[in-house]
Amino acid sequence: MKKLTYLFALAGLLGMSSCNDYLDIVPKGNKIPTTLADYEALLRNEYTISQTPVTNALYLLNDQYMTKSSLGSPTLNTANYLWDENADRITLNNSDEGTYYFLYGGISSCNLIVENVPTATESTEEERNEVIAYAKVIRAYNYFVLANYYADTYETSTAAEKLSVPLITSANINAPYRQVSIAEIYDFILKDIQEAIDGGLPAKSPTVLHPNLGAAYALLARVYLQMGNYSEALRHADLALGQNDALYDWNAFYDAHLATIEKADDYTNLPSPMGFDYVETYYFRHGIRTGIGNESNIPIERGERFEAGDARFLSRWKRYTTGDDTYYRSVISGYFNHAGLTTAEVYLIKAECQARLASGNDFTEAMNTLNTVRKTRIRPDVYQPAQASTLAEAIDLIRRTKDNELIFSIVPFADARRFNSEGTYARTLTKTYEGKTLTLAPDSHLWTMPFPAGALNNPGNGSIQQNVNK
Repeated sequence: MKKLTYLFALAGLLGMSSCNDYLDIVPKGNKIPTTLADYEALLRNEYTISQTPVTNALYLLNDQYMTKSSLGSPTLNTANYLWDENADRITLNNSDEGTYYFLYGGISSCNLIVENVPTATESTEEERNEVIAYAKVIRAYNYFVLANYYADTYETSTAAEKLSVPLITSANINAPYRQVSIAEIYDFILKDIQEAIDGGLPAKSPTVLHPNLGAAYALLARVYLQMGNYSEALRHADLALGQNDALYDWNAFYDAHLATIEKADDYTNLPSPMGFDYVETYYFRHGIRTGIGNESNIPIERGERFEAGDARFLSRWKRYTTGDDTYYRSVISGYFNHAGLTTAEVYLIKAECQARLASGNDFTEAMNTLNTVRKTRIRPDVYQPAQASTLAEAIDLIRRTKDNELIFSIVPFADARRFNSEGTYARTLTKTYEGKTLTLAPDSHLWTMPFPAGALNNPGNGSIQQNVNK
């Protein structure tokens, strides 16, 4: 496994013991953490522990645009973007892919906290428990992303048999680990979150980089939905909304920037409302973009899947042509909570659960929940309340809003895999590229990403088995 120098070296220092006095000397310019503040600082390092690159999931969904010049090379990105069933993605994934290493780097930081904070100095037991609770929620979040990226989706009938990802619970560089089953990784995720809740996770955290109680409930709702446990997902969605149910008014944003938005050739960058103070945030995480900048550009076909009059889309992208490329160009700049946990996601989890659990064909409650979100997104002159007479219609309407709401996160990818596995609501994706019709079938092996070569060739004190054939 790749050695993330700072995190693993730090773990190694903590794991060593010796009677030789010279080993007790701290190297000049370095600091061995001892106080609670030392450990808690790891949670604030947003560009490591809070980064969530899921680039190839976005390319597979065609949620992020790739220029034609980029598609001329046989890369992992190209294979996923063009749905190349014949590509050997294992061979192509021969570099240090960010998804694997950033998320396990974050897990290493969390393991360091969980292992060592119980003896941290200059703190009370309550304060130590709170920091451990933050780390457990973040660790569970990271494992959810990894499990839904590098392993098959959760299915009750096969979860105990299929392998998931390595479960590493120690920050010691020499600690043994095991690649566990899908069922085991989900059990661990649920256990970590529940222990965080029981261990003193506060309703209000010191920063948005610290997942609060609402974040834990929201994450449980996401996990239970992925498992098909709609009753528990609904219960935790309600608990999360009990902590925060605010929605951002995208129509008000549109109105405030009307002149710039409606001028077709004006690509002036508007300020992102989705930064650290986004009212919908339970927990903030960077996605594929970190720092101040623009969102990704999206393909023309992807832009057309937004609902007519969607102020989020109209405010964030404009059609743009340069050379051989035509796409929707980002016109929003700033920070983006693309990978965090928000109230909008929880409303949409709740809506699907209400639809799944509805009596007869009465989907009124589900549509009311969906429309609560849509009212803040769809332009008033276009908005009409969504209505459904069948479960299939309800799922389709909820999924449209959710895919658009959570674009650039792991959620649309995880949802697609979940629906594909279920079968009833599976979709075959289709597009035209250079005069050829390309398709991505629901049962394609491309829906599971290959582990990077670095992880397989340098597994540390464990072993990793590839979850795909190519």
